[in-house]
Order: sequence, then structure tokens, then C-alpha cells
Amino acid sequence: MNATTTAEAPAEQRSAQYDAFHAARARTDLVARLYGAAMGEDYPVEVAASSSCDWPLLGLMIARLRMRPGQLLVDAGSGTGGIGLWLARALSLRLEGFDLSSVAVAQAADRRPRFGLSAERAAFRVAELEDTGLPDASAHGIVCVDALGGAADRGAALRELGRVLAPGGRLVMTRASRRGAAPAWMEQARAAGLTVERVDERPAEPTMWERLYRLWIAHADELRSELGHAQAQNMLREAHQVLPTLPGRRAVVLTLRRTANAPAVPGAADTMTGPGRHPDERTPQ
Repeated sequence: MNATTTAEAPAEQRSAQYDAFHAARARTDLVARLYGAAMGEDYPVEVAASSSCDWPLLGLMIARLRMRPGQLLVDAGSGTGGIGLWLARALSLRLEGFDLSSVAVAQAADRRPRFGLSAERAAFRVAELEDTGLPDASAHGIVCVDALGGAADRGAALRELGRVLAPGGRLVMTRASRRGAAPAWMEQARAAGLTVERVDERPAEPTMWERLYRLWIAHADELRSELGHAQAQNMLREAHQVLPTLPGRRAVVLTLRRTANAPAVPGAADTMTGPGRHPDERTPQ
């Protein structure tokens, strides 16, 4: 869960909402404890991500990325950095993480020593999914966990990540759609110059969110006390809105690859597009 906000809001407004959430969470371990209770033994305590990242997902990302030591991994929508830092340490990679929240970026940088990584090895910056500021074809691998739903234009965000990905590199990301609906990711991948290499189902993911949301509701008074009324109300609003949709939710991990001879695609900043949001797909964050 990241700050509950709408992707249509201006970047400054979304950034302020995410900043407020991350600052509030840093004051207490209550949110982490509730994630741990919802995930059980699958909760990676050290990562402490506000997302659906569990041990099975970490293992799957390692298998799908197929990266070599010293290569560059980009963590897109990195939050407080746990996922990227864990992967960089595990695979001996260089890391570049970015997030819309300056508070989260500062927290991620502060966590580097806990993972034994220096500032030269792991860097974090403030940037948007649609405009990362990263060089063309610079990343050997990209991960994006529960972050694409926060983009104002998902298609533009995917094109931007495709621009950053080096030929032969892979983008591993979580996505969701309504069961029985035709997902948008195949068309979006083609527009980004990427091929869909693997689609891994996550059948347990909706159930995890259901457990977590029910825990939030059950601990509403504690959330208000420790996070403040505004942040607690955002979380409770999300729980009540998303819970009814979970029985029809299909969650997957997509592995997208930029082939060795794929032409460069225009960056999001160079392409005019209409809104890329799909109301039938929501990634709880």
C-alpha cells in the first residue's frame, strides 16, 4: 500500500500525498506488522515493502531477470527501496531506484548500509514513471512492483521503461486485470518495443490483499492513533473500496523483454497520448 491517491491528480499533489504516507509510516511499525500478519511466513521482514512483495515474488523476480553481477538494475517506483536493495545485494548488481516521493527516496538512501551497499553501488532519485530521466538503453533489468497503477498514463510509463531497457534486458512487473477481461498489457508491451516473455499467475495475491484489508479495518483505531486521522482514513477508504473487487481479480507477474534488434521507442515525454488508465485494473498499493 502506498498513499491512496488518484493517478489523474497533478504530480505535485500525488507527491505530497505519498510523502505524507511515508513520513507517517516511519513513525510506527504498525503497518509493517499488519503486512506481516497478512502474509505470514511469506513476509520478507528485511524488505518491508508497502506492496504485495513476498518471498515467492522475490524468488520469481530473480529467476525471470537472469542478470549477471555488475549489471544495472532499475527499481521503478522504488518506494523506500527494500525490493531493489535486496535484489542488488542478492545478485551483486548496481542499483538505480526512483520514486515520486522525495521522503521515500531519502528513506531508501538511508537504508543502504543495512544491505551493505554504498552510495556508488545504489542510487535513488525523485522521478515519475513517465519521465525517469535515465539514459536510453542503460538498464540491464527493471523491476516494477505494484507501482504502475500510480502512473497518470500506464502506456506512456511502459514506453518510458522500454526506452531505458537495454537490448536483451528484461522488465519484470506486477499487473492485474479483471478475470475474463482482455488485459491491456499485450498491446502496451508491443507499443513499448517489448515482447511478452512470460506471464506468471499469482493466485494467492487477491487473498493476501483481502486479509490485509480486513486487518486494517479491524485495527482502525490503532491506525488512527499511530498514523494520524488523515492517513488512516486513506487506508480504510482503500480497503472498503477494493475489498468487493478482489473475487474477480487476476494478478500476474509479467516478464517483458527488449529483443537485441528492437528499435528505440520514443520516450513518454516525446509522445502525446490519451489517458492510459483502465478502470477494470487496479493494483492495491
